[in-house]
Amino acid sequence: MTHPSNGEIERYTDHYFNRTKQVIGRFGDSRVTYAIFMRRPVVFAPRLALDWLKETAKRRETEIEIDLRYVEGKWVGAGEPMMYISGSFFHLVDLETIFLQKLGPACVAAYNAWTMCADMPKAAFLAMDARHCAGHEMAEMMAYAASVGSARAKRKVGAIGFIGNATHATAHFFGRNEGLGTMPHALIGYAGSTVRAAEMFHETFPGDPMTVLVDYFAREVSDSLDVCRRFPELAAKGMLSFRLDTTGGRYIEGLDPATSYAVLERFSPESIRGYRSEEELRYLVGTGVSAAAIFYLRDALDRAGFKAVKIVASSGFGPAKCRIMAEAKAPIDVVGTGSFLPSNWTETYATADIVEYDGEKRVKIGREFLHRTRDGNASRLL
Repeated sequence: MTHPSNGEIERYTDHYFNRTKQVIGRFGDSRVTYAIFMRRPVVFAPRLALDWLKETAKRRETEIEIDLRYVEGKWVGAGEPMMYISGSFFHLVDLETIFLQKLGPACVAAYNAWTMCADMPKAAFLAMDARHCAGHEMAEMMAYAASVGSARAKRKVGAIGFIGNATHATAHFFGRNEGLGTMPHALIGYAGSTVRAAEMFHETFPGDPMTVLVDYFAREVSDSLDVCRRFPELAAKGMLSFRLDTTGGRYIEGLDPATSYAVLERFSPESIRGYRSEEELRYLVGTGVSAAAIFYLRDALDRAGFKAVKIVASSGFGPAKCRIMAEAKAPIDVVGTGSFLPSNWTETYATADIVEYDGEKRVKIGREFLHRTRDGNASRLL
């Protein structure tokens, strides 16, 4: 059962909708049509909201007509009606709050996920957003959104997209039964060394591919090479990966500002020629997981003969950072990210306006653009 259930809706909806429902109950029902839109471009991700609406309509024994103007995964422009919802005003009026909660954030997150995957089509993505979500409902919404944005990138540009996520509960959105992941920093600290943590993991999960965090002791390069030498067979088979998650408070082992520029001058000179904003320069040659850091680790692994070993990059990989990494052609195999979550929450606000009462067009002044034309993609009864 999706939350909140029919009997709980009154507690979670705006009270003026509850009072309006009481007024309608006193003075008589009306058939209304709502237009649903957002004020910024998004990727349409309505499934969770529509599933909840469908279940609620069934429990209320009422019919709700949905006129979808877009199918899931389509780009929707700012102010364009996504759908029209028609039915009993009495049964719809108290559903607006919760319906919009389940729609807007998912559409923005799907847009972010799509742009990230499209900008880096050759990298696989792992959704690591659960720890940043405000509870399990949001975690479900964000995992669903990542899957929608990823699917769009696969269709449009042949991207690898999101291959999985970090929790079992939402792995089904990515066609999996379980979440993905190897070890957190806590395991490295527990083991006392990066190599020992890898040994403990391998002994516990023999035969599994292994991704090892290498920034705990500020020995990103040294520890990566030590682990490769400890597990040469895994390295040769491509079953060994290293995750760079270096804090923005320092450079990775072996780099500083001057050497970072030198690395990019060697491997990606076009990326540092011409104007770059301060943010873009930070992504390219700054502290933390920069493009220079990724090239530097890749070069060290290749020169040591570990060319099949993969690099997983994490730490702030949102749309802007992914775009810069794509421009620099940073050799990233997998991006671990929760930064497709909306960064400006006010942009996630979906809006619903009634545009018809008993077939008569009527909407507040200034919203006439929401009136319906008869060219929807799909109309159906719920």
